[in-house]
Amino acid sequence: MREYDFEPVRGLPERLPPGEEMLWQGAPRWTSLARRAFHVRKIVVYFAVLEVLALAVDWSDGLSVASVLSSLTWMVLLAAVSIGALSLLAWAMARTTLYTITNRRVVMRIGVALPMIMNLPFKQVRSVDLKAYPDGTGDIPLLLAKSARPSYMIFWPHVKPWHFSPAQPMMRAIPDVAEVAKILAGALKDYAEEARQDNDDSVDASAQGGEPSLAS
Repeated sequence: MREYDFEPVRGLPERLPPGEEMLWQGAPRWTSLARRAFHVRKIVVYFAVLEVLALAVDWSDGLSVASVLSSLTWMVLLAAVSIGALSLLAWAMARTTLYTITNRRVVMRIGVALPMIMNLPFKQVRSVDLKAYPDGTGDIPLLLAKSARPSYMIFWPHVKPWHFSPAQPMMRAIPDVAEVAKILAGALKDYAEEARQDNDDSVDASAQGGEPSLAS
């Protein structure tokens, strides 16, 4: 049995009900996720600075070339293991993550060891933001209704950094983020107009009923 064979529709907990249609599906770009969620680039710089400093100290202490190379080798190995582990985790998270936009909700399939599927109905979405990066990827955080209380720990790293109360679930490191944001904005606009129309129809139907007359 493969990892997500239980899904009736890829990335969804169940088949879409009548009237709901899928507009977009996508996953994070793992290289962008590694840089921005796991800060791999900063860690590379950190170890590079440490190695330069260690080299300068060893030379100033008059150590032999063999001792200097031995010290640097251990540091390079430690850097390789750390960066490799974080990169592997970013790849695994990108591989197991799938974001879905329908005309009714955003669905996030997240988690590596413990897969979860999170439904975010449009009726709970208060606002949507967009942060684009030069490589064409970007993030789309969603601010939910006050009644919704998403957990920062459960959603991480698919959550806006350092926003704990309220936490904001986020589609992260998405390729072609401008196009995805356009799709989501259009779906939210159509949903709001449809909800407004349904409300107006309900008001009209109530008004047409008139006030009850008093029996003589």
